[in-house]
Amino acid sequence: MFITITRDTLYRIAAAAAVCVVLAVLFWRLPADDAAQTSAEAEAAVPASVSDWGLSFQTEGQPPVGNVSADTLRQWNAFYVADTAKPTIYITFDAGFENGNTPAILDALKKHSAPACFFLVGNFIDTAPELVQRMVDEGHIVGNHTMHHPDMSKIADQASFEAELNGLAEKFEALTGKPMQKFYRPPQGKFSEENLKQAQSLGYTTVFWSLAYVDWYTDNQPTDEQAYSKLLPRIHNGAIVLLHSTSSTNARILDELLTKWEQAGYTFGALTDLTQAG
Repeated sequence: MFITITRDTLYRIAAAAAVCVVLAVLFWRLPADDAAQTSAEAEAAVPASVSDWGLSFQTEGQPPVGNVSADTLRQWNAFYVADTAKPTIYITFDAGFENGNTPAILDALKKHSAPACFFLVGNFIDTAPELVQRMVDEGHIVGNHTMHHPDMSKIADQASFEAELNGLAEKFEALTGKPMQKFYRPPQGKFSEENLKQAQSLGYTTVFWSLAYVDWYTDNQPTDEQAYSKLLPRIHNGAIVLLHSTSSTNARILDELLTKWEQAGYTFGALTDLTQAG
């Protein structure tokens, strides 16, 4: 038995085959595109396992790697390091309470014309209002470290989050007559993706850090040499440095530390550089 296939039939078969090929390609590509989109979204999210800010120092003199990337943080107006092409250092202090060390710290900053950001909690404003006013008068930023210094990663609802930040901001404005500049540091570096979104919705820039050392145990302070061994070799372009104002070591070495950083070619910038650059 013979079947006669005309040229017209061949054209129809070829056209049908071409359509099948196109549909097959589209069917094959769609899952790949969806997977790529899912992958991109995953890269831009804070891993569920991350609730504490962490750093990995891999090369001396170079910025460390954060457990959330700088690009991922930036989408929520959050930073841990500034422009790494410039030899500029951003000095910040976490100040939960005053124990007599802040005046010497302010003296050293003034001597070097170094702007700083002091992240305060409510207790500091209540007990040392004259120092808060001095910070403002000498051109430093006073940032928001929350009203009560809780673990913010455990605060999911917007109202409770707002209460911690707004309560501190209102207390600052009542004292100084000026609105608080909107820079926020999570207490203990504890955070969640939702916290970053909540802070952003309130107009805040969340500021982590790229250099710190164990200086917060007031009854077990590091020696000068121990402090220098961490703060000198790990300094880098665009460093956001976290120090604690309760540290007697910091109060004692800050003048010399700033001198050493200046001798290494660094200058000191204000956190407003981060927001203005964007």
